[in-house]
Amino acid sequence: MTENLARSWEQSYTSTRPEQDKQTVVKVRKKSWITKGEKVLYSAVAVLLVAACIYVVSFASSTDTLNREVESLEKTVQHQEVVNKGLVYEKKQLSRPERITRIAKENGLKIQDAKVKQATAYHNN
Repeated sequence: MTENLARSWEQSYTSTRPEQDKQTVVKVRKKSWITKGEKVLYSAVAVLLVAACIYVVSFASSTDTLNREVESLEKTVQHQEVVNKGLVYEKKQLSRPERITRIAKENGLKIQDAKVKQATAYHNN
């Protein structure tokens, strides 16, 4: 009788067990801490930030180049001003009345009037 009891118990156990053993497959999705929308926004902001940085560097570079050119032109102007001042001084030295009368006497010219005046030019525009 124990054999019959064991078989009946085994049959009842196996008939109910498969229902309990049925496992449902659950897909577990790993949640990302950043959503797709956030990724798109962050990517757009990063691209804009990189573009802004490139623009700022480009603008700074062009400004620096322009400043260097201005400094070079200022040096050229200062040098030319020094040359001009030297030429004005030389012109004044060469146009002294004493020098003119001395050169005139050396070349055999006779000065009729002892007073030599500085000639000035008037420009009528």
